Amino acid sequence: MGWWWIYVLVVAVLVSTTRAGEGNVSYDGRSLIINGQRKVLFSGSIHYPRSTPQMWPYLIAKAKEGGIDVIQTYVFWNVHEPQPGQYDFSGSYDLVKFIKEIQAQGLYVCLRIGPFIESEWNYGGFPVWLHDVPGIVYRTDNEPFKNFTRKIVNLMKSEGLYASQGGPIILSQIENEYQNVQAAFHEKGAAYVKWAAQMAVGLGTGVPWVMCKQTDAPDPVINTCNGMRCGKTFGGPNSPNKPSLWTEDWTSWYQVYGREPYIRSAEDIAFHVALFIAKNGSYINYYMYHGGTNFGRTSSAYMITSYYDQAPLDEYGLVRQPKWGHLKELHAAVKACSATLLQGAQSNFSIGRSQQAYVFEQGKGACAAFLINYNSRRNVTIQFRNKSFELLPKSISILPDCQNIVFSTAKVSTKPNKRTVTLSKMLDGKGRWKEFKEGIPNLSHSSLHSYSLLEQMTTTKDTSDYLWYTFRFQPNSSCSKPVLHIESLGHVAHSYINNKFAETGHGSHETKGFNMDVPIRLNEGMNNDVSILSALVGLQDSGAYLERKYTGLKKVEIQCLGSKTYDVTNYKWGYQIGLEGEKLQIYKQENLGKVEWREIQNSTNNTLTWYKTTFDAPNGDDPVALNMSSMQKGQVWVNGQSIGRYWVSFHTPAGNPSQILYHVPRSFLKPSGNLLVVLEELGGDPLQISFNTISVADIDSPNSL
Repeated sequence: MGWWWIYVLVVAVLVSTTRAGEGNVSYDGRSLIINGQRKVLFSGSIHYPRSTPQMWPYLIAKAKEGGIDVIQTYVFWNVHEPQPGQYDFSGSYDLVKFIKEIQAQGLYVCLRIGPFIESEWNYGGFPVWLHDVPGIVYRTDNEPFKNFTRKIVNLMKSEGLYASQGGPIILSQIENEYQNVQAAFHEKGAAYVKWAAQMAVGLGTGVPWVMCKQTDAPDPVINTCNGMRCGKTFGGPNSPNKPSLWTEDWTSWYQVYGREPYIRSAEDIAFHVALFIAKNGSYINYYMYHGGTNFGRTSSAYMITSYYDQAPLDEYGLVRQPKWGHLKELHAAVKACSATLLQGAQSNFSIGRSQQAYVFEQGKGACAAFLINYNSRRNVTIQFRNKSFELLPKSISILPDCQNIVFSTAKVSTKPNKRTVTLSKMLDGKGRWKEFKEGIPNLSHSSLHSYSLLEQMTTTKDTSDYLWYTFRFQPNSSCSKPVLHIESLGHVAHSYINNKFAETGHGSHETKGFNMDVPIRLNEGMNNDVSILSALVGLQDSGAYLERKYTGLKKVEIQCLGSKTYDVTNYKWGYQIGLEGEKLQIYKQENLGKVEWREIQNSTNNTLTWYKTTFDAPNGDDPVALNMSSMQKGQVWVNGQSIGRYWVSFHTPAGNPSQILYHVPRSFLKPSGNLLVVLEELGGDPLQISFNTISVADIDSPNSL
């Protein structure tokens, strides 16, 4: 390590020593100003409900070690106010505890209140009860939005958490990427932007507010950029008195069932961060720095349970190299010249056909330079200040003194690692498992009836992924080679004829619904019970007029060979919300006795079957994951706590499951006697489920995935 790099690290540490607890926060056209000092700030998104309170201290510490100054998080309305006026800030939803932990470790907070957040979170963070508020139009001037925003602001004030009170919160966000849908609201869109800004500023937090991807954000609210390449795409602040802030630099991309993970390189992230800073950017937030886990039923439509696993800290909180280390070095290089960047005069000029220099100069010889090679194919030697410098392809070289390159975005010195999965325990003993099979309801068993197909979310209130649609059918003439035709705006449909499984079908994240045609056998001259289980895999998280979105079955027919078709859409339908095991909560120890569990007769091809077993926690402290590769689709609980949905049978175009490993936090486990309950919808094999421990190893180490 050269002397100059040692100097860079020392300066970076000194720049980072003054932290949360300072008072006044303002801004000018260059940066945020905290306690009278301009700041270049690196931020990382960590969402408190996507991890556990036991993980928070470690995650925050690793972010700080990686050169992060700010932790950015959304506020998740639907978990905090599940019913109107009934609030929950306990456990993983303890927002105050999370922020105080950030403060205790000397970092700042950017609090994104929303109240709409998107975030691949169920219903975009909206509580489902909003749907039943008479006359409501989401993302307009309305009392529930105002009340929740005020609730959170007042909670933060009561705990002294705003920087104006000596706390760590230096920024707040109102709304979220509203401009993506604003045109759909016509003239009311612009009025809503003004209302939201005025409402937020009027709450008197004493810190600036931002609106992301909102070019018309009214003063004094700052418009910010979201995306992967804001150094290229951001049009800049809408006022010369506002700084350039980047609220979402996507370190990867969310993953849905049926799609491979998106891999974004450390070099690409570093290049665009350096470019943004060279163009006077002063706040960059990595979305996500730690993605975490969509526990329970919190993910939005078709999202896998793992969230942004390719972030610098992976789903389990383990360091992902070289991304974490490369960005840490970038942060140190920028901090070493931050005073010059913030106070110096900027100039930029060409130093080659595809090369550019951004130079910052301050009195007494202080100088910093960013030398950019846009050529992605070859090295280029350029002349700068009477010296020759070799620039790597598609790179930005940082010279904190305009003389020495201390960092190149394309030169990665951090050794890469990969995840190591170690088998801890196979659950392959048939005698250790018990099963309970769900009954298949029919029209006679239903207490709710209608002569039309009911919309699913309105009917279930999102208390369950599942809604049974049942009807009774007797053809009035011979029906040769009958086909059950289903048109659905749900995500999955399982069909049963006379209590026997017929077929399943599903849509995808890219489609608005799906159709399925199921050849069936009918008993002629008799009533036939048709039962269709419609399932949602999360609610839609974005788009205009979410309150109008339809889910569930739209049309059902029985088609006979030839021209005869029975449209049964307006027959008498019966409904059952959810599954019996859900209602009885048989995934909890205290409720196991509410049903009759039996020895497994056949461990495969059992639809709608609950399985239970007990296990001891894997030894050691490494993170724990369930390998569910032998199952197809369903949900899993450990000691009564849901670790999320799984959908192993939905393969990517390459033929791979989108996810097979499911995080079980150590805090969910006891040393022994843990209860595992699995709901399988389609017929997997529980005897092949295994517990594994997760660690990281050098890329050339055996057993790494």
